[in-house]
Amino acid sequence: MKVIDVERIVVDVPFTPRQQEITTQSVSTVYNWSILELCRVTTDTGHVGWGETVIHYTYGRVTDESVDRVIGTSPAELMNDDSLGAGLQMALFDVVGKILNVPVYELFGSKVREDVPISWWSIDASPENWAAEARSAVGNGYTSFKNKPRPWWDIVHQVKTIAEVVPADFKLDLDPNGSLRDAETAIPVLSKLSECDNVAMFESPIPQDDIHGNQQIRQAIDRPIAMHFGSPDYLTGIKNEVCDGYVIGGGKSAVIRQGLLSAEAKKPFWLQLVGNGLTTTWAAHLGTVLTHATWPAITCVNLYSHHLLKQPIVVANGSHTVPNAPGLGVKVDEEAIDRYRLPSKTLQEFQRKGELYIHSRPEIIHTVVYPDGKRLHMAGQGLGYFNEGHGPAQAEGTRLEVRFNDGSQEWQGLYRRIQENPVFD
Repeated sequence: MKVIDVERIVVDVPFTPRQQEITTQSVSTVYNWSILELCRVTTDTGHVGWGETVIHYTYGRVTDESVDRVIGTSPAELMNDDSLGAGLQMALFDVVGKILNVPVYELFGSKVREDVPISWWSIDASPENWAAEARSAVGNGYTSFKNKPRPWWDIVHQVKTIAEVVPADFKLDLDPNGSLRDAETAIPVLSKLSECDNVAMFESPIPQDDIHGNQQIRQAIDRPIAMHFGSPDYLTGIKNEVCDGYVIGGGKSAVIRQGLLSAEAKKPFWLQLVGNGLTTTWAAHLGTVLTHATWPAITCVNLYSHHLLKQPIVVANGSHTVPNAPGLGVKVDEEAIDRYRLPSKTLQEFQRKGELYIHSRPEIIHTVVYPDGKRLHMAGQGLGYFNEGHGPAQAEGTRLEVRFNDGSQEWQGLYRRIQENPVFD
């Protein structure tokens, strides 16, 4: 059996209406995660495998060189090589599973669970939008929601607003991405958040290389602390007991290795493999063989208005069932793929500009409004500015205002002023 063709298809799958609003107005560039590259691998046996890459997020994009390496070889020869890129590696496992008539998880190891936990996800947003997302999560069978606390929102108010609309056992996993700076700043905030029963755990509240600070937080806070695997290095982290569990991502070989090391240290983890329906299914196959993948996986599939599958991902009681059919065990919706495929003219225009299929950032003035009336105007600088020590890491009563380009001289003048550095008034 040999690979005879690799077709790469770029699609732009719209987010759900609310997520279009959230991600467009956010300081982040999550809105570009709608652009996916699908890999369709065909072998001389007539089998077809599918894979998926989120071009602007994944651990590894598929390159022309990767495709050239695969053509003419057995799909099993290189499928364990993470350097191929997310979508191509996934497609090779899918097609090998189909050829051997076994589900992909049997190529990984022994199944330890039928149903794998999964979480809803959102970038930072207003308390009202987060609450609305939480209601949607509950309505779609989820029992947990991973959120992104940011210095420009009052996280205590956000959590309380969500708590008003979800069941008492619905869990929130909060990820400040290190923005709470140090233990002295973080502990009072985390302590207050821990008063809410819905708050389940915290991810990277302060920089992960602050070993002493993370030790202090673990001693002071009665919620699990999660960290991305490998920072600090595995042995240092285990020796110093800096966290309760891990966030694991990457290619198949990296994920299996990190999952096994986590098991040796008796550390639970969640898989963070971001993408649409194919990636979510891939994550399920990995999660079903890794004993300590007990925390809800983060795939962000809830962002997308269509999963590109004949049957969408179905979640019940916070989990979804790993398919038992050969390969990934799902059927792609080729009509939907054609519907969302970027036309060749658009792809050529991207290439002419030297861009890798990226939406232009909207022209927005983000204004942080503090309780004392001070206002900080930003043009997308984001966490970097705050992590340098500018402005409070968290302040109750803080909110974000968003102003799109209205064509006025006042807007344009302020926008020019804040291109390099935010401005207080």
